[in-house]
Amino acid sequence: MAFFSSIASSLSNFGTAMHKSVNGLMGYEGLEVINPEGGTEDAEEEAQRGRWKPEDRDSYWKMMQKYIGSDVTSLVSLPVFIFEPMSMLQKMAELMEYSQLLDLADECEDPYLRMVYASSFFIAMYYACQRTLKPFNPILGETYEMVNHGGITFIAEQVSHHPPMSAGHAENDHFVYDITSKVKTKFLGNSLEIYPLGRSRVTLKRDGVVLDLVPCPSKVNNLIFGRTWVDVPGEMTLTNLSTGDKVLLYFQPCGWFGAGRFEVDGYVYNAAEEPKILLTGKWNESMSYQPCDAEGEPLPGTELNEVWRVAEAPENDRFQSTYFAHKINSFGTAPKKLLASDSRLRPDRYALENGDLSRAGSEKSSLEEKQRAEKRLRETKGQQFTPRWFDRSTEIAPTPWGDLEIYQFNGKYNEHRAAMDSSANIEEIDIASTEFNPWQFGNLATE
Repeated sequence: MAFFSSIASSLSNFGTAMHKSVNGLMGYEGLEVINPEGGTEDAEEEAQRGRWKPEDRDSYWKMMQKYIGSDVTSLVSLPVFIFEPMSMLQKMAELMEYSQLLDLADECEDPYLRMVYASSFFIAMYYACQRTLKPFNPILGETYEMVNHGGITFIAEQVSHHPPMSAGHAENDHFVYDITSKVKTKFLGNSLEIYPLGRSRVTLKRDGVVLDLVPCPSKVNNLIFGRTWVDVPGEMTLTNLSTGDKVLLYFQPCGWFGAGRFEVDGYVYNAAEEPKILLTGKWNESMSYQPCDAEGEPLPGTELNEVWRVAEAPENDRFQSTYFAHKINSFGTAPKKLLASDSRLRPDRYALENGDLSRAGSEKSSLEEKQRAEKRLRETKGQQFTPRWFDRSTEIAPTPWGDLEIYQFNGKYNEHRAAMDSSANIEEIDIASTEFNPWQFGNLATE
């Protein structure tokens, strides 16, 4: 996912959408409310819309206003009614929905068309990012496993709590995908800017090509007042570290009356920075490509070819989820002998999925207290948390928003999974009754 090369120009473009300050609501003067559809409603009318009840909205604003200008990634405990029933680790796995694009990239002999497939794979994930409900923050030591999709084995683990960091690894016959995920945020009162400090790399197995992604920032608008929506303005860069070829894509900011919203345009360049293929489309619909000349103009006699189109989604889904998101939450994508630390087993997630907000809230609070208790126990024992499936490397990777500690897949999960899959004598576990257990010290965290 790619960072904008010019932060200043990216953030200034947010102003092209219709926005007004809330000057008619006592106590909220100066808060920005942005209507992506245009400028017919005044700010006060738009501000009264959204999912918050007035009393909840007002109390949350009183709590949050002291954080304006701050990174709130791990500072605030939020009410469960703004959550979706999946964790951030599952959100990482959701990228695999269109993994067939990486299979095609691996099989492709044209080096530039290969970049078209690979970049479309990363663009496709943004459709899931437009959902305005928040995933649960993973508990330290929490994991998520996925099988039965495209021949992929996927494992993710929460490797750090402060700062929150996750690591993930996916692999099939065509590619290896590795990510160290970390975000930086800036709370602006009624909006949140999100900067993905993570590193994503794909290795295509046939030729050993390594692709490195630098993603876009994003902005969540109307968090408290108005209808919440997501904008993704900026640049995304995908670089072939083996050849120097790259894709540079510009994500248009939302303009007046929604102009430009979702639009993506750019080129595949060779190592000499000459354009070879143009890419165009919308990150919530489809992407197409066409060969171009040295000036970036379409070659005569060629036409646009669609490379990716978003899959159909359920209508009126209460969590705005896709069919694949539901698949991720199901045990149909779980491997034999699922780890007890898996996100599917979280009691707060499960309660929310079943519509029990009261229980979801109490279970969430209980998990957070157990996490604090285990931290105290770990400090008493003089021990550091050690991830099971990833090792922290000595590498520190620079990003446009700060340095990133890199976690590497250590291969132990492959050994574990091979042992589980090859054992004919393993008793089948009743997954639905398995207790969620990410704790380093077993059940001592409850004491």
